[in-house]
Amino acid sequence: MAIPATQMRPGMIIKHNGELHSVFKVEHRTPGNLRAFIQAKLRNLRTGAMYEHRFRSPDPIERVIVDEIAMEFLYADGDEYVFMNTENYEQTTLNAETLGDAVEYLIANLPIKVSFFDGVAVGIDLPQIVEMTIVETEPGLKSATASSVTKPAKMETGLIVQVPAFINQGDKIRIDTAEGAYLSRA
Repeated sequence: MAIPATQMRPGMIIKHNGELHSVFKVEHRTPGNLRAFIQAKLRNLRTGAMYEHRFRSPDPIERVIVDEIAMEFLYADGDEYVFMNTENYEQTTLNAETLGDAVEYLIANLPIKVSFFDGVAVGIDLPQIVEMTIVETEPGLKSATASSVTKPAKMETGLIVQVPAFINQGDKIRIDTAEGAYLSRA
């Protein structure tokens, strides 16, 4: 199934240069007056090699159809992440190397889809938006409601997101998992 490069998300499995790759990180870049492009960090599923590749925005990407099973994230144990099948309650453990940057968005009870290819878990498909709690940020400014000034905020998973100045510690916010960007308060 071909999709445009702009629809690539971390955790997807794609076929690139005749091999299966897991998408680790996706950045949409528009440098000055040049054409936009997608910078993607890919991991070859056969060799385990990691590399970056630049795609033009309209480039067709072949997304590999894998068995997707609805699961729920339970907990992290070091570099191991445990997921539970929501139908038969079987547990599957994936390591941080397989998940890539997707681990920064994993919060308890998050419903996701785990991709299986030939019976082996090869990646996950995150929801478009996740709600997370800010555990550390500078105090908010009440008068800064229409400002474009941002400040870094640390989420419960360790993810750092740039948020508007009026956001406070303890607030729940919505984050776009494709770009790791603040969307709104939850």
